[in-house]
Amino acid sequence: MAASDIFIQATETDPDVIARDVVAEAHRRLRSGLVALTAPQQVGEGPEPRSAELVDFCLNEVRRYLVIADQNLYAPASEDDETRLLVDALRIGAAALNALIDELVAAEPIDAARLGVLVAAALSLHLQIEGSVLLPALAGLPGVDPSLLAADMRAHLARGQIEQPTVIDVRRVARGGRHPRVFARYARLAPGEAFILVHSHDPKPLRREFEAIYAGAFSWDYLQAGPEEWRVRIGRVTADA
Repeated sequence: MAASDIFIQATETDPDVIARDVVAEAHRRLRSGLVALTAPQQVGEGPEPRSAELVDFCLNEVRRYLVIADQNLYAPASEDDETRLLVDALRIGAAALNALIDELVAAEPIDAARLGVLVAAALSLHLQIEGSVLLPALAGLPGVDPSLLAADMRAHLARGQIEQPTVIDVRRVARGGRHPRVFARYARLAPGEAFILVHSHDPKPLRREFEAIYAGAFSWDYLQAGPEEWRVRIGRVTADA
């Protein structure tokens, strides 16, 4: 074993501890940013600049984090029987947060503060479940690499670029990782955007999952229906659709 692989468990050199600390830092940044942008305004301060900053933060920080969390926290946990239901609940929560953000984007500046408070409250509960329930569970799951998790979270904190493919061919993805990959890509979509899923068969089970988690918030259009290749355009519907 290389010296770099040696660590003292449950200390600052333990990869699980490092991963939890990096996730906690991402949580702190989200909470503090929303607190600052939803605090009571000073006398004479108009709502327009604050609402614009709030929308930008939700689109570029909150929504971005939800994508990273789906890829790095929810996807591995979704493959284990003991954490699958927890992941389903977190994904429903993420969908609700994205719906609130869509409302915020479409709202008048005067309504932005109220919606921002709702986003902050929902996100705080969401992050609490991640930190107190999901992260400890992940530490005990086989196949979870905390070092990779920490690296990806650091990239998020450093505002690294997230790949956004317009076509996802899941035939090249291991069976257990197909649905998590698709859900992670959907989480990156802005209202009105879409991507194309390529599969070797009709992805009806995936559509049932979308209907359970994102009912009314997604579009599903068959572009090619077999016999050897199936193509589906999956989109996020606009708030007024």
